[in-house]
Amino acid sequence: MKIQGCDCSIVIKTAHHEFDVPYSEETIREAVSLLQEEASIEGDGNRKAIVKKCGVTGCVVTPLTIGTTPLLLYLAMGSAGLPVFVSESRDMYRYQLNLLPLEDADCFDLIQDRKMSNERKLFEGCRVNGFELRILRDEAVKLKLDICGECPATVYPYSEIFERESGERFNGGNASYSINGFENKNIYGLTLVTKKECGTKTELWIKRVLENTDLPQNIEELTITAKLLNDKYEYRFFGMFRITIKRLVLISDETNVNNADTVIAPLRYYVSGAVSTEVFSTTEEAIS
Repeated sequence: MKIQGCDCSIVIKTAHHEFDVPYSEETIREAVSLLQEEASIEGDGNRKAIVKKCGVTGCVVTPLTIGTTPLLLYLAMGSAGLPVFVSESRDMYRYQLNLLPLEDADCFDLIQDRKMSNERKLFEGCRVNGFELRILRDEAVKLKLDICGECPATVYPYSEIFERESGERFNGGNASYSINGFENKNIYGLTLVTKKECGTKTELWIKRVLENTDLPQNIEELTITAKLLNDKYEYRFFGMFRITIKRLVLISDETNVNNADTVIAPLRYYVSGAVSTEVFSTTEEAIS
């Protein structure tokens, strides 16, 4: 997977895929550790420091498109099950993505191309140690991947040019939300935040239109379904992904009513159950 910018490119290579996706922000850089020795209190010693390069750190923020969504969500979640053929379709396959902690997630390689400095760096054995998915009404759906790795960068000797990804983007206006089996139309948007170090820790911030009926303090199951509305996608499966979150517990109400207009108020939930994702592809080849 290649993330293309005007002065920087990033290619994320998995076992079967590498292709271009757009991004709005990128901070990938070498991780550095510093061992410093201070001068003695009398001031008669030398001050020394040893710098050691120890891998990769940083993040990538990218909008989800029809072509990149299966791979990006796979990297965020950490694993992908075997493809299942969708009945009554020609060539449609469903993948179940499961949330795994950092140490159990699949690895990928990352190539950084700084065009201004004419250098390419290869970071091997990278993983996603956290992610943030933001869905807001009438805005593009965006995914932030926090990336880490222990291998220091090496020079990448190749000069391939990858085709830019220009597929249709998912938008929060076409997302629907189901709470305990019933569709809820008061949700304006949400942000799913997951940290994957030393186990998985997930929170969900729900922004809802404040009305007479409010969301429950305990939600057994919340389902997020995002679709593209172009009719050419077979049975609407190709242009769709679905995230299922189970057992949410309200931990904070951040509502602050200080005006007479419509209030968009956030609720903060802790996820004590499982998080899984369904994505669809027109190929039986693994998305990993």
